Amino acid sequence: MIEIELGVEDLARVRFAISPLQETCHSLWALRDPGDFPLHMRWMRLVREQLAGLDGELLLALVSDRRWLPDFITPRPLSRVPEMSEELATVRATAPAVVRGDIATAYQDQRMPAVLRGDPVVLRDRIADALEAYWHVALEPHWRRMRAVLEADILHRAQQLTNGGAEALFADLHPNLRWEAGILRLHPMGTRSRVPAGGGLTLCPTLFGRKATAPIGEVPRVDYPARGVATLWETVAPPPADALAALVGRPKAALLAALDTPATTGTLARTLGVTPSAVSQHLAVLAACGLVSRARAGRSVLYARSELGDRLAAGAGDSGGSEGA
Repeated sequence: MIEIELGVEDLARVRFAISPLQETCHSLWALRDPGDFPLHMRWMRLVREQLAGLDGELLLALVSDRRWLPDFITPRPLSRVPEMSEELATVRATAPAVVRGDIATAYQDQRMPAVLRGDPVVLRDRIADALEAYWHVALEPHWRRMRAVLEADILHRAQQLTNGGAEALFADLHPNLRWEAGILRLHPMGTRSRVPAGGGLTLCPTLFGRKATAPIGEVPRVDYPARGVATLWETVAPPPADALAALVGRPKAALLAALDTPATTGTLARTLGVTPSAVSQHLAVLAACGLVSRARAGRSVLYARSELGDRLAAGAGDSGGSEGA
């Protein structure tokens, strides 16, 4: 069990982050044990056809028999959505002793594969190169869609935090996580540790998680299964071109199309080249019709498409443009 103490200041510093490197590493769980990830079967069929030429032996060896990953390959995101290149740079800068120690911890009481032995500097760089190549093949082509699901989860959690506080937020992350009297407990984790208050808390949704986890050497951070994974690989027949524009008008159709990921009024205005006041007026109508939702994230208000809005926007590709907004 891992116990994370959270004081008042820690709760004030709860933040969410999305990590492309974390999703890349976590997806190895699905390739290692496909039967445990039925919702990703379509993705796995696509990916397995493209794995030839990658360092597959090394990639799969990163997942130990107990399904642990070396902590250094999933560093805590330093920004809300870091670039993959930034996260890989952090991996490549890992001290050799940390590389050796994290791999040994992941394979504690298990036989370590030969591919993970040898000079830790050479191994570290080989791992970073393998993850980078794998990312370009397996996740980057689908990242926009993946990120949209993760962003939608964060929007939902932000609403929970606003409406019900930390108790409501933690109660719904995963059954193996419990919040009581200022202590966040994760079990079972295969190890027991207590993390004192004072470090804030980073929450990272993941598309490939089966339970809430905390990296052994880098808490306070909790990775938890994102909502909406079942919709990730759905294919929905789009309505005829311009159908959405005919229904709601081109300005509102353009707004829905631009909300592939949650965004603020200012971001949408810059994207579409219109005034924030015009965006606000159209968003108010879309929200009243149940096509978008809104939630406060820190100082900003984020807007996101609802499930109905997603389905309507599926045919909005040819109806864009900011004319008349």
